[in-house]
Amino acid sequence: MLTGSYNTWLVFASLLIAILASYTALDMAGRVAAAQGRVARGWLIGGSVAMGIGIWSMHFLGMLAFNLPIPMGYDPAITFLSLLIAIASSAFALWIVCQKKLSWMRLCLGAVWMGTGVASMHYMGMAAMRMTPRIQYVPSLFILSIAIAIVASGTAIWIAFHLRELTSRTRLLRAVAAVAMGLAIAGMHYTGMAAARFPMNSACAMVHDGFSPPQLAPLILIFALAVLSIALIISLLDFRLEARTAMLAESLDRANQELQFMALHDSLTKLPNRALLEDRFAQEVKNAQRQQTCFSVLFLDLDGFKQINDAFGHHAGDTLLVAVSDRIRENIRARDTLARIGGDEFVVLANASEPADAARLAEKLVAEIAKPFAVSGRELRVSVSIGIAMYGAEQEQQDLLRNADAAMYHAKSVGRSSYCFFDVSMNEDAQKELQLVNDLRQAQEKNEWVLYYQPTIDAQSGMIVGAEALLRWNHPTRGMVPPNLFIPTAEKTGLIVPIGEWVLNEACRQMCEWRAAGLTTRTIAVNLSAVQFNHPGLIQMVRSTLQRHALEPDCLTLEITESTAMQDVHASQAILQQLDEMGVQISIDDFGTGYSSLLYLKRLPASELKIDRGFVCDLAHDAEDAAIIAAIVALGHTLNLRIVAEGVETAEQQEFLSRLGCNILQGYLFGKPMPADQFFQFAASSEIRNQIRLSTKKRA
Repeated sequence: MLTGSYNTWLVFASLLIAILASYTALDMAGRVAAAQGRVARGWLIGGSVAMGIGIWSMHFLGMLAFNLPIPMGYDPAITFLSLLIAIASSAFALWIVCQKKLSWMRLCLGAVWMGTGVASMHYMGMAAMRMTPRIQYVPSLFILSIAIAIVASGTAIWIAFHLRELTSRTRLLRAVAAVAMGLAIAGMHYTGMAAARFPMNSACAMVHDGFSPPQLAPLILIFALAVLSIALIISLLDFRLEARTAMLAESLDRANQELQFMALHDSLTKLPNRALLEDRFAQEVKNAQRQQTCFSVLFLDLDGFKQINDAFGHHAGDTLLVAVSDRIRENIRARDTLARIGGDEFVVLANASEPADAARLAEKLVAEIAKPFAVSGRELRVSVSIGIAMYGAEQEQQDLLRNADAAMYHAKSVGRSSYCFFDVSMNEDAQKELQLVNDLRQAQEKNEWVLYYQPTIDAQSGMIVGAEALLRWNHPTRGMVPPNLFIPTAEKTGLIVPIGEWVLNEACRQMCEWRAAGLTTRTIAVNLSAVQFNHPGLIQMVRSTLQRHALEPDCLTLEITESTAMQDVHASQAILQQLDEMGVQISIDDFGTGYSSLLYLKRLPASELKIDRGFVCDLAHDAEDAAIIAAIVALGHTLNLRIVAEGVETAEQQEFLSRLGCNILQGYLFGKPMPADQFFQFAASSEIRNQIRLSTKKRA
């Protein structure tokens, strides 16, 4: 027998190719399993070709590493056929790996099929030498090589199936598995080579017509490395592209989820908004109809939130709303739905089938929200008014919400910080309230506001010294509406701020017009509501109005009620101080009706005290009222304040108030509120009469 030898470098190269081919096979298995449709078929074909070329190249380099003491050559056709067998075996293996499940039966059949294919490739390659006489094989080693091929193929299929998904951990496992698989493939090849026996008189028939080993070795090595490297590079680029695509898809999905969340939730409190509330409402109605049960709708509106928002800014208001929503959420059941449907309006769909259960929940919420909130280092307090409507058969969703809303407004009207169940009569009141609000919003655009002016008289001389501007609403269908019928609604909705700005501007404009016409009336008085007084833009609004009409500040008197001034004395003092420094006169209206502290009163930079008409009307018959007025006059003079008495309707009242020391009188005795042109004529004629009277006194 001829004795052969091996080229160590080519043996090492074949082993390297075997390991690289194994890693490529594992990588291709992952790409095929991850892809779908045409892409999966493309990866199956490409992977089969690359894997088959790798295995075949390892086999052929191993054969080229074997040297016999005779010239060698290889049949091109048989060699190419062995390459096709390697590619076909690889394709079958990848197809097995990309299946969803790998049963033991399928694994065994795949191992036998692929192992037989690899062995066939090897022995087909050996046959390409066309030896004469034929190569003889040791049966035991021949069978062992086939067994090694089958076991190695089965192991490769099992490993590839379980390492299909690429993670940081599977990269290392693939590398280790590739080394083991490469050694197994090389072991099969060199076991098969060891089984071959070449007789002493052997000769190769393809020495002159076939491939020459010295020419093939470097070409096959370069070719195999190039094919496997290209396959791995393409796989890596595709993986990165897929990872980036997946990341973009995940980002897009996350963005869509965020958009969907934003569309259905309030951006500030993250609570369900009106759109999601309607869906939850529909679900509650279906459940109630199916189970023949009831549920409750609680409509919550915060009391005093607007004042906090105006006084401390929107940031504090937003923080307070979040804190309120958290506190409500903590005090309702997990199954209940809490939604924010407006600025400071919330709705709770409560799993409370009995009115008593709904009442207990409302009481709990009223008590919890009344507790102080810590916001930006301040302790803020709000209360809540709650309207409750119980779901009944054949009730529409909007009707139920409207009923709860009407009950909430009724709770506000009876004192706030309370709850109220819906009653049918409330709907009419709610509709009237809604219509009133709509009309108020349009009144300024339609020029329906009118100012009436009531004269104020010097108690000693009887001369007109000023006028109080009184707002009237010339409604197209209701006629002239007095303030007491719409001011509370305007304050509650915040419309009082733009209305008050119009009143101040119009009063100052009218004052300038009168003075330009020669009227000597000294002051114009304008009432400020509590909402206006606490509005952060009050000071700038007053300053800009005076500048706009070039009116001296001391011509303007701003009247605030005693209760408004004493609500937050420190804040009131700061506001009044700024107005006083500007030169504006300050009048404390309705004095004597509140619970003022004389300690704080003396600190307020007021110009005058205005005695409430309730003390004046029964002055002639009530000794207590007379005593109170006398005390107020004495107090005012002590504090260097002018004393104004309103509601004077009789000469007896005039005489008594003048004798007590009141400085200015106002009432129907001297003139009712009248339009601007009528007031001008009235004041002008009064001035003429006074001039005649003074002239007569001088002549006398």
